[in-house]
Amino acid sequence: MTATPWALASASTRDASPQWQHYKLPGKQPTQFSYMRMDGRDAMAVTAVSSASMLRHAVRIEPEALGQVRFSWKVPALIAEADMSQRETDDSPVRIVLAFEGDRSKFSAKNAMLSELAHLLTGEEMPYATLMYVWCNKQEPGSVIINPRTDRIRKLVMESGPKKLNRWLDYERDIRADYEKAFGEAPGALVGIGIMTDTDNTRTTARAWYGPVRLMPASTAALAN
Repeated sequence: MTATPWALASASTRDASPQWQHYKLPGKQPTQFSYMRMDGRDAMAVTAVSSASMLRHAVRIEPEALGQVRFSWKVPALIAEADMSQRETDDSPVRIVLAFEGDRSKFSAKNAMLSELAHLLTGEEMPYATLMYVWCNKQEPGSVIINPRTDRIRKLVMESGPKKLNRWLDYERDIRADYEKAFGEAPGALVGIGIMTDTDNTRTTARAWYGPVRLMPASTAALAN
């Protein structure tokens, strides 16, 4: 994707490349991504019409260097039919996606099979672990939702219900702490970040706007410990 002001503002502090790629899922209608200015902010406008795809950026941050992730989003409406704990309705108006390396020998037989299938379909293995920040209809903020297809994808609920719709919401999250909460183990290297709005399961339409996604370095004090 062209190096838009949004992409340039989203560049990692450890990897200044602004290159973001539109990652399309086999057999899925792609979601639409377009740069715009929204309320005085650089934003990525996203529209999903019975679709699912991701705008992503490859990075490489070793576990000891993991710091914070800063992101923002604006959501005009929730997906009424969505329930991310159920395979048939696992959609979300916004997702911030973090992909990690790890010891694949720990994969269950099911996850090993899913990773092999992903490689056959896309040419890429399934990440060892994927942490997503999401907006849910009912689950309480701070809840962890395990993906119904694989426990190697876990979702941390940032917002629940309609109270904060139609406004920009800004976040700064500790990547290591959130990973450990979601997976119960220390993280491996962070190898990818992305944004994703999907409605392929509910066959509905959703819109959202994302502000730049920034990876901030671990503090000097944290690195010394």
